[in-house]
Amino acid sequence: MASQKDGVARRGLLTAAGMGGWLAVAPRVEAKPGGSAGAARLTTPPEAIVETRSGKVRGAVRDGVFTWKGIPYAKDAGGAGRFLPPQPVASWTGVRSALSYGPVCPQVDRAGWKSDENAFVYDWDDGYQGEDCLRLNVWSRGVTGPARPVMVWIHGGGYEAGSSQELPAYDGARLAKRGDVVFVSVNHRLGAFGFLDLSGLGDPRYATSGNAGMLDLVAALQWVRGNIAAFGGDPGNVTIFGQSGGGAKVSNLMGMPLAKGLFHKAIVESGSLLKIAEPAQSRRLAAAVIKRLDLAPGDLGKLQEVPAAALARAGEAAKQDMPKDPPGGINLIWQPTVDGSAIPVQPWGAAPPAMSAHVPLLVGSNLNEYSPSLGNPAYEQMGEAQARTTAAIAAGASEKTWAAYRAAHPKAKPVEVLSILVSSLFRVPCVRQAQQKGRQAGAGTWLYRFDYNPATVLDGRVRAFHCAEMAYAFDNVDRCLNATGGTAEARVLSAKMSDAWIAFARHGDPNHPGLPHWPKVTPAATPNMLFDKACRVVEDPDRAERATLGG
Repeated sequence: MASQKDGVARRGLLTAAGMGGWLAVAPRVEAKPGGSAGAARLTTPPEAIVETRSGKVRGAVRDGVFTWKGIPYAKDAGGAGRFLPPQPVASWTGVRSALSYGPVCPQVDRAGWKSDENAFVYDWDDGYQGEDCLRLNVWSRGVTGPARPVMVWIHGGGYEAGSSQELPAYDGARLAKRGDVVFVSVNHRLGAFGFLDLSGLGDPRYATSGNAGMLDLVAALQWVRGNIAAFGGDPGNVTIFGQSGGGAKVSNLMGMPLAKGLFHKAIVESGSLLKIAEPAQSRRLAAAVIKRLDLAPGDLGKLQEVPAAALARAGEAAKQDMPKDPPGGINLIWQPTVDGSAIPVQPWGAAPPAMSAHVPLLVGSNLNEYSPSLGNPAYEQMGEAQARTTAAIAAGASEKTWAAYRAAHPKAKPVEVLSILVSSLFRVPCVRQAQQKGRQAGAGTWLYRFDYNPATVLDGRVRAFHCAEMAYAFDNVDRCLNATGGTAEARVLSAKMSDAWIAFARHGDPNHPGLPHWPKVTPAATPNMLFDKACRVVEDPDRAERATLGG
């Protein structure tokens, strides 16, 4: 997610148990060891060469999981393709190597690197940048046998940053192996490259430029529909899921006519951003970018020729020229727009998108999305008055709101109350999205809150921070040791949570024997699964606090 408020940098501030026999999974196809390597943990055998509609790609097999990385799902989006809808990738002859991640969309430097603790906990991998970034990655337990459910991961970073490799939690090998699913992750255009609305400048080629990044995701899902069977996946059982900005993208896809039928289930993690830009707003931002580049509004040809790094910097600088929202919301500047075509109306306006009424939804948020003492240990000693004042500045919290959150957490430190209250910027729209969908006739909706704090890391100051749940949902506790500690307790929680994600992808229902029964959200009830040391279901646990915020 992009920065929420001053001083809250993007992502920076702000299994011991097995699956057993409860899932009716397809027989698992083990990779052949290949050559004389024998017991080698990694091979690049002939079985890892797969035929796509554009040509053959070669992957690797590591610890029994097939992996392909950096596969192009559309043409290079640079040069003449900049700002235009994605185009089909040209076919190739021979075998294309697909062993490492492709380019990530050009973007400015990550502010979180300046904090040693944030850099440690998140453990970012920023990759390398380039406009030929319309690439995806695939993990699969096998390429033969019964077709496997497909899970398509959409990364966070608001709409202007991030990539499919930026966090260690994003690696799909463990989830693919544990659940016998095919895991796909995607890069797409961001910021000015993906959401610069040039539709008001008279050139019909750019009518949907304000949603180019979302159209990239549609193209990726079209690639999945046409190619995933060759990787062992079932194109008729596709789950899209994302966190933070990725969750917002999932929500938007649920209201995009071009995406209808390309997915069958949806998961939104800490990303219930239920409103996107209107044309007046997105066109004003485009004008600010053009001005920052010292170009005339009609110089679209020169805009195509601006170096990628300069365009990324201009996109960042132009945000300063836009009006700021008052406290009490997540202030995203770069975002998709209601263009009347790619996104005809607000996807989550007065009601959830009708076109996705049949799509089950799993949605949730974390208790401490905003974790102020992560990177600022002195904040642990914050007094009540300072915490209350900070809550008013960061979230527009009134005295009544502070009193409600304090009453709900009477033994908590002031910094903990502050954390939970400001995290309501994520929580309130999350619950609203679940309740909207729960009132809609059609598929079911399940709501969660992730509360777990790995007390062994940074003296317990990590808490359930923004992005924390992914390590557990993806069964990647041990890939994310800096954030989880890698304890037996964390692995047990990971088993319960990842099995819920797998069950949802397989059956459209997250229930499994390792968890208490998890009811759907209905017009009459808002049950929450609280993921913690002991997982439990609680009816609308923060209703009274949210009510003071209008949620």
